[in-house]
Amino acid sequence: MKKTTVRFQFDKLQYSATLVKALAHPLRLKILEYIDSQGIINVNKIYSSLNIEQSVTSQHLSLLKLAGVVSCTKDGKYMHYKINYDIVAKAQRAVNNFLGK
Repeated sequence: MKKTTVRFQFDKLQYSATLVKALAHPLRLKILEYIDSQGIINVNKIYSSLNIEQSVTSQHLSLLKLAGVVSCTKDGKYMHYKINYDIVAKAQRAVNNFLGK
């Protein structure tokens, strides 16, 4: 049996875990689908349209932002969110490679 050498770059592994965690939650996926359908949208529209509490929405958006999946800009008192499609595409390719697709 051939032995495989296991080597991981800790910072890349840690980021990968953060990214997968951000994408592996049904409510976060629902939020992402909604942002995708709207383009750029403020947080108030997200929670009111999806009937989610504001604090819960902000916590989920914070994790998505930490992973780089969404970015935000402030316009007055409103935070506007948009999807970072490059990161989403990289995550999709990584998952497909892992699954051998």
